[in-house]
Amino acid sequence: MRHLLRPAPAVLFASIVAAAQVPRAQPATVTLIRPARVFDGDTMHSGWSVRVRGDRIDAAGPAESLTSATPGARVVDLPGTTLLPGLVDGHSHLLLHAYSETSWVDQVSREGFALRVARATNHLKATLLAGFTTIRDLGTEGAGYADVELKHAVEQNIVPGPRVLASTRAIVATGTYQPKFIAEWTVPQGAEEADGVDSLTRVVRDQIGKGADWIKLYADYRWGPSAESKPTFSLEELKLAVEIAKSAGVPVAVHANTAEAMRRATLAGVETIEHGGEGTPDVFKLMAEHHVALCPTITAATTTWPPSGPETAAQRRKRESVRAALDAGVTILNGSDVGTFPHGDNARELEALVAYGMTPVAAIKSATSVAARVLHMDNQIGRIQPGLLADLVAFEGDPTQEIAALRRVKFVMKNGVIYR
Repeated sequence: MRHLLRPAPAVLFASIVAAAQVPRAQPATVTLIRPARVFDGDTMHSGWSVRVRGDRIDAAGPAESLTSATPGARVVDLPGTTLLPGLVDGHSHLLLHAYSETSWVDQVSREGFALRVARATNHLKATLLAGFTTIRDLGTEGAGYADVELKHAVEQNIVPGPRVLASTRAIVATGTYQPKFIAEWTVPQGAEEADGVDSLTRVVRDQIGKGADWIKLYADYRWGPSAESKPTFSLEELKLAVEIAKSAGVPVAVHANTAEAMRRATLAGVETIEHGGEGTPDVFKLMAEHHVALCPTITAATTTWPPSGPETAAQRRKRESVRAALDAGVTILNGSDVGTFPHGDNARELEALVAYGMTPVAAIKSATSVAARVLHMDNQIGRIQPGLLADLVAFEGDPTQEIAALRRVKFVMKNGVIYR
């Protein structure tokens, strides 16, 4: 019976051929990047280089030691530049384009879904080439769950773009949002309506189930008999939404301009407040005590930056509110509200943060190491250190001395892939 245990020659040959056809793992590409200086998310290092292996940062240190220790690597020389971690925009709208081109109402009510998604693919590319390798998209403004699908398109290398944190449709209280035409018409809104225990619970869970990385709520908006912003959700409603989202490990961002809406959002346990234009010293003190970050979106209301003409009353109030937040020690997250102005011009928000009182280094941290911490991604992005994702961008000059250098993009790498 022993001969029955021997493999037949044909079977043995097939096994050998099959084994030979199994692809061997290819060694990860090694890239050595040699700028003039490296800002690692915390500290500037002159004469440093960074070694990338595959999609991760492998080493960072003095150029001479890394060059001698990395024979055969692909070398990228970037003289005169500063290498930074990939930048983060914490407040974007991929499915919108500049209001100077088309009003928000016309975009939401007259532009078709496919048209808006087609535009968004261009927005993704423009954002990445501007040096922003991660964005948090805070509402599709009537385009459903398209941000989730765009996120997947980037992940699957169908289109180039930054890493996307999606919030899907966003959530508003019934009757408070737009567009509005005549009372007899019920028209699709730019965000999903929800109220009370049953409705809010269902909508928050549904958006998470359909791919939301963050939940966004509007704690106030321009509604009621006057044109001014008024609080929408009650404190109890906000607390419920936060509790439901946190059960799934999903953080909450809240649109809030009025001091009362900001107070309610802070006490409800949200993680970031967007805009905050009417914040008071007391509200900002409360935010600092509760570790709630502010995303000021300074440049959202301006067609160009710096604004042309003298400072308006609204711009002066915004400057004062940002100064009050800084004085209170509130954490600042860079976020531009891009989509209200052209995608790819994201760096202007960082210029505005400096103009409104932050140092260039603090502003850059708000888009790198601080942004990563606020977005719960500090184990992946935000610093140049071994083991983190190889999101690296280089700019001509030194943006820690001249923030406008962030407009002079010379090199963009995301996940170890060079895009520029």
